[in-house]
Amino acid sequence: MKTVYNFSAGPAVLPKSVLEKAQSELVNYENSGMSVMELSHRSSLFETIIENAETLLRELMNIPDNYKVLFLQGGASMQFTMVPLNLAQNKKALYVNTGSWAKKAISEAKKLSNVDVEVIASSEDKNFTYIPDINKEDIPQDAAYVHITTNNTIEGTTIYDLPDTGDVPIVADMSSNILSIDYNVADFGLIYAGAQKNIGPAGLTVVIVRNDLIGQVDVLSAMLDYDIHAKNGSMYNTPPTYGIYMAKLVFEWIKEQGGLGQMEKQNKEKAAILYDEIDASDLFSSPVNKKDRSINNIPFITGNDELDKKFNQEALAEGFENLKGHRSVGGMRASLYNAFPKTGVEALVNLMKKFEAENGGKK
Repeated sequence: MKTVYNFSAGPAVLPKSVLEKAQSELVNYENSGMSVMELSHRSSLFETIIENAETLLRELMNIPDNYKVLFLQGGASMQFTMVPLNLAQNKKALYVNTGSWAKKAISEAKKLSNVDVEVIASSEDKNFTYIPDINKEDIPQDAAYVHITTNNTIEGTTIYDLPDTGDVPIVADMSSNILSIDYNVADFGLIYAGAQKNIGPAGLTVVIVRNDLIGQVDVLSAMLDYDIHAKNGSMYNTPPTYGIYMAKLVFEWIKEQGGLGQMEKQNKEKAAILYDEIDASDLFSSPVNKKDRSINNIPFITGNDELDKKFNQEALAEGFENLKGHRSVGGMRASLYNAFPKTGVEALVNLMKKFEAENGGKK
């Protein structure tokens, strides 16, 4: 098998040892004669898997006892509706607009007729290249929540320091930097994340929600009700069993690596290698405000569409997969999640040096 470096923003690279473990257990899990994909979600074997997955995640993120961990489906996009439906009926919901996914969350919340949606800060004026100031005086204390996107996958910005929201809970879409930055869960009312970046394969969504935010209102759809999912241990319906199994393996791997502190340290080191090259280059540049730069998703450009296209073509020929930037931003984007190897970043930097030498080094 040829060696490639997968810079995909999601579904993203998984640890090789995790894939090999899954491969070894694919056909016959725990000598059951069945694959994990064939296990009943009511079986003792799967109950052990889901219990271990939750225990590991609680340990890794230091999740307090007064928070529920839910393993759901529908992606982060489903949470764009579930959050306001469960938390903000007949209340004001506050949003910070920092990019494409925040805009979609705002759009979905606005579709609920009994939710009053207000955008309290935005960076759209500069094409989402920075994190806007979030001022406490702009936050009415009777609001249901303040919604933030901790890492903007497309635009390459991150909220590192949480805003002071007073008594208003922070709700966070943490899809692209969960488990890669060591946030304090107790600072949030609710965290949600699609799995396909740092947790496992697409199809699983993790929700971490404070107990007092559950069961506040009647939700007509059982599948959209946190209270029902919590009371049924994430098994109101058949959960994404294989995705939960894979998440458990990834949680084990993160623990073996030294936990979230070590993950954050490694991710900062990987990102610094690439940012140092971008900043030293006469050809490549970062469009993102320096203090807000993501360590997970790093967009960069030459400033010339034809040169960007040429670089992407040469990179692909060299085994650098999924490096092309999102269509709304252009250029290139390197997604450096937990499982992405440092050697891949070093190889990319070498390619950039070579390309710059051959193409004049002029922005």
